[in-house]
Amino acid sequence: MRRFLVLHGPNLGALGLREPEIYGRRTLNEIDEDLRAWARDHGCHVDSFQSNWEGALIDRIHQARDQYDGIVINPGALTHYSIALRDALAAVPIPAVEVHLSNVHARESFRRRSVISPVVKGVIAGLGAVGYRLALEALLDGCEGGREGA
Repeated sequence: MRRFLVLHGPNLGALGLREPEIYGRRTLNEIDEDLRAWARDHGCHVDSFQSNWEGALIDRIHQARDQYDGIVINPGALTHYSIALRDALAAVPIPAVEVHLSNVHARESFRRRSVISPVVKGVIAGLGAVGYRLALEALLDGCEGGREGA
């Protein structure tokens, strides 16, 4: 059975309450339950993890080696500056897809820069919670392209 890890970065635990006009009204628990149901329907398994702490996310990425077939990550604000998170993703031989609920390219200029994007297979932004499912579909289908060796 294929296994995927979904990582949610800082402040995503407040989904549904935090700026719903930008991030939507769905809670993180609702999103994760939908992903688990989708995984069951497609013969795979999804584990989810959220942390406001960069180090906890890095630890989960390192632990993912030999346990998961792919990683879906919404790094939140860490997207723009966490070289440590980027290096963790680059260090494990697991394909990853970066997801953002909002269209980061239509927001503040600092949100348009991702240090994560160069080390993942692809980026999905602006499609709300469906972006997570699309990332899982791409990983399940063995997404082509992206960084060499990912």
